[in-house]
Amino acid sequence: MPQDWKEILKGRFGEELATLPEEPQPEAVAPRFHKQRLVVTIDRRRRAGKQVTLITGFAGEEADLVELGRQLKTKLGVGGSAGEGEILLQGDVRDKVVSLLTAMGHQAKRGN
Repeated sequence: MPQDWKEILKGRFGEELATLPEEPQPEAVAPRFHKQRLVVTIDRRRRAGKQVTLITGFAGEEADLVELGRQLKTKLGVGGSAGEGEILLQGDVRDKVVSLLTAMGHQAKRGN
């Protein structure tokens, strides 16, 4: 039995369907975020003493910021929010955030 999909199409539908155009090869995608300097700090102000990890320095569209925040929250398993140029994550997860951001291709440094 033929394993190639083109031969299967040729056997079932004839020669004209077996000559479908080749699938386009994915092009190298340019990175969406070029060398940003993200600063990861901890903040306790105006939060009733609770600690939050604050990521600032994002340069880009609001939708990209929200998407990055969603990815970080999912990978870390914490709650938080994203908007107005910063990402807030519940708890002190600075070290994990810095390692995740550098793995994603961002330049991130840990603040105070």
